[in-house]
Amino acid sequence: MNIVKALEQTASVYAHKTAYTFSGAPVTYGKLNQDINRFAAGLHSIGLQKNDHIALLLGNGAHFINSFYGALKAGLTVVPINPMYKADEISYILQNSDVKAVVMSNLSLPVVEKVHEKLPGVKHYILCESNKDQMAAYTCSTLSVWKKMKTFTELTEHFSSCRFPAVNQDDTAVILYTSGTTGKPKGAMLTHQNIYSNARDTAHYLSMTEKDTVITVLPMFHVFCLTVMLNAPILCGAEMLILSSFSPKQVFKEIKEKKATVFAGVPTMYNFLFQYLDGKPEDLASLRLCISGGAPMPVSLLESFEKKFRVQISEGYGLSEASPVTAFNPLDRPRKAGSIGCSIPNVENKIVNELGEELEPGQVGELIVKGPNIMKGYYKMPEETAATVRDQWLYTGDLAYRDKESYFYIVDRKKDLIIVGGYNVYPREVEEVLYAHCEIVEAAVLGMPDRDYGEAVIAYIVQKGNNLTEKDVINYCGERLVSYKVPAFVEFLQELPKNTTGKILRRALKKQITGKH
Repeated sequence: MNIVKALEQTASVYAHKTAYTFSGAPVTYGKLNQDINRFAAGLHSIGLQKNDHIALLLGNGAHFINSFYGALKAGLTVVPINPMYKADEISYILQNSDVKAVVMSNLSLPVVEKVHEKLPGVKHYILCESNKDQMAAYTCSTLSVWKKMKTFTELTEHFSSCRFPAVNQDDTAVILYTSGTTGKPKGAMLTHQNIYSNARDTAHYLSMTEKDTVITVLPMFHVFCLTVMLNAPILCGAEMLILSSFSPKQVFKEIKEKKATVFAGVPTMYNFLFQYLDGKPEDLASLRLCISGGAPMPVSLLESFEKKFRVQISEGYGLSEASPVTAFNPLDRPRKAGSIGCSIPNVENKIVNELGEELEPGQVGELIVKGPNIMKGYYKMPEETAATVRDQWLYTGDLAYRDKESYFYIVDRKKDLIIVGGYNVYPREVEEVLYAHCEIVEAAVLGMPDRDYGEAVIAYIVQKGNNLTEKDVINYCGERLVSYKVPAFVEFLQELPKNTTGKILRRALKKQITGKH
């Protein structure tokens, strides 16, 4: 079984039931399956073959759903990319992942026009039309990329049935790029078995059924949304209310008017919902389940939110390499604040020491995970794969412990990782950009507590002279990095603290953060 076959089964059982509503337009499961078939056939018509790679530069909406499932049905490997990324970030992923086609919105035209000549391997660009003029000063006929461009409508309007290739469980379905500690993103290869099993087991653990109506507002290009609020609902025939972006006002409105039963978000979203002055407990009265992931939720926020709105939040844990879910707080046992919960079905979490030996309850060690959801490896990175997956166990790099009832608790995140509003930011990636500046001699990037986003990026810099200002550095990074990776604060130092071998002492800088911010 795979996720596309599962969707076909759902469509046969619930053909006339609404699969999703986007921009006020409901689409049934029967229509969704037809749309997916049309897109898959369109990909076949332009010569794309099984195991070719296709990138999605799309936000939430019908085009993402049709493109994602249509590509899988055609036997392709999907590479979802954050459309907010800047040109260099997108160019690297497109090159590294060996994509042959890109599905994009009008918003990505300026970036694609800038980088496409560096991407000879990309043979097709598929433009998803918009009802609004989002191209600003761009005119399609003047774009050099236009010779490789087809519109989504052109690709799907002349539908002809075709025989789609057989898909094997071990075939790579998705490559998800995660920020790398070496400064370059790594592509986690998830198989059809990985993504299907994790959606199935997550839906079962959360008791998701065809009676549920879920709010899909997390970004679809992110694996949290992809599994928990897209694949899992489709498996059981639930209805999805898709929002293009997060707005507390809109979330409250949708939940209240559509009687939504499930909401999933990162802690930052819950913080903004909690602070929204017009939000009332009765607005969320229909919810049976609130899910939190992507970053640790402060216990004080969790308890305050639950007290105000009289709903319970189930916090979980996952990572891209695990498709992503490994644990959730259970629904049939007590929820423990501060815990990521217990292992979901068919997935085993374990705490080990440096020798790989399992530790007793209460002892802190590394969290490792095993199950049908564990990636097959990093794309074109065998050494990194061998270091991360050993004897079928995924070594997460996170320090954690479990209690006597097998609830797990994260003590600390991966070394140096910064999580801004649920998005991962690795310092080295930002530091690489800073070091490329001709006036910057040394740089160190850390995370600092932020009330709204959990953490913010702060950069410590040693410059050649005294010409740079904080604004200069922020603007420079803003031209090269997606917004959440850009330093919110910059401090200039005469020198960075180092040990005797010359290694920068991050712990000394962290003490400065504690003392000043």
